[in-house]
Amino acid sequence: MYVERQKLAAYSDQDTESVSHHQPLILIVEDESEIVDILSAYLSRNNLRTIHASDGQKALELHSSMKPDLILLDIQMPKMDGWNVLSQLRQKSNTPVIMLTAMDQDLDKLMALRIGADDYVVKPFNPAEVVARVQAVLRRTLGVNQPKQQNILRTDPFEVDLESHEITVNVDGQRHAITTLTLTEFKLLTHFINSPKRVFSRIELLNSCLPEGDTLERTIDSHISKIRKKLETFGIHGIPAGVRGVGYRFKGEQ
Repeated sequence: MYVERQKLAAYSDQDTESVSHHQPLILIVEDESEIVDILSAYLSRNNLRTIHASDGQKALELHSSMKPDLILLDIQMPKMDGWNVLSQLRQKSNTPVIMLTAMDQDLDKLMALRIGADDYVVKPFNPAEVVARVQAVLRRTLGVNQPKQQNILRTDPFEVDLESHEITVNVDGQRHAITTLTLTEFKLLTHFINSPKRVFSRIELLNSCLPEGDTLERTIDSHISKIRKKLETFGIHGIPAGVRGVGYRFKGEQ
């Protein structure tokens, strides 16, 4: 039991009429109906719409037809598990995905992030924390509550203006423009900032940021080294961070 049934009932009974079709849509992919009810109640109370799939195949169908803004994805499900769902999603979509699973080993978490998950929550969980994580990912990917700044990416301490092609950094309360990045370095750093929790393999970075350039994976190592040196002039160290045997991510574990 993840919360008392009385608390769930209280959330369900409260007024949710303020949830409009302009609010983000969350696809819950979970085969345990009690968990679905709990998450739906908490998400609805926070002005988020929800739809539900009880297996992986249905999840892919709903993703295609309903275009959800974020997916809460269980791993162990009938017909198609969460690993396969996530892998197929990432072949055609960047829809944010938060994994929900009882699998709590570091290797499982690393696998989820490597395939393309944006976050990872272990069961049993606090549903209020899940809502907070959903809101955090939506703020980063959709600019929720920031409709006038959809071309701005923010991940502390960086801000990327995609329209003006400029990256600024906040150091000790002072904003500084990073003007020394090459086009490739700008693409790479923006790629990390856009998905700060995801681990990218070298080949993924090559395909995303250097699709017409050098195909040698060692080229990525050279670009990453140059980015680090340029960021170090602003007192920023360890970004991007290496993940042994996998590739790179925005920063190391805190």
